[in-house]
Amino acid sequence: MALTIYHNPRCSKSRQTLQLLHEQGLQPTVVEYLKTPPDTSTISGLLKMLDMAPRDLMRKGEKVYKELGLADAALDNDQLVQAMVENPILIERPIVVNDSRAALGRPPESVLAIV
Repeated sequence: MALTIYHNPRCSKSRQTLQLLHEQGLQPTVVEYLKTPPDTSTISGLLKMLDMAPRDLMRKGEKVYKELGLADAALDNDQLVQAMVENPILIERPIVVNDSRAALGRPPESVLAIV
C-alpha cells in the first residue's frame, strides 16, 4: 500500500486528517505541497482519481483565485491545472492517495473509505 497525504501543516483539516491516519496505525508519506508543488501530470492524475474537474479542487476563497480571474468560465481545464501548478495554495487540502484511489479530507473521516 502506497499511502500519501498532500498536506499543509497550517491547515486544521489537514492536521486532523493526518492525525486520523496515524490513529489508524498508518504512516503515510507526507508531501507538503506548498514546499514541493505537484506538477501538471500529478494534479491531472489526482483529479482523475478524485473524479473532479479542476475548478472543483480549487480554493475559490484564496486571494490569488480572484486576482487571476479563475472564475472565468472561458478558462479551460489545462489553464486551471496550470494555475494550480504555479499557485499550489489554490489546491484544496488535504488529499490522501492510496495506490490508485484518492479522497479529499473534507471532512477528515472521508479518507477512511480508501485506506
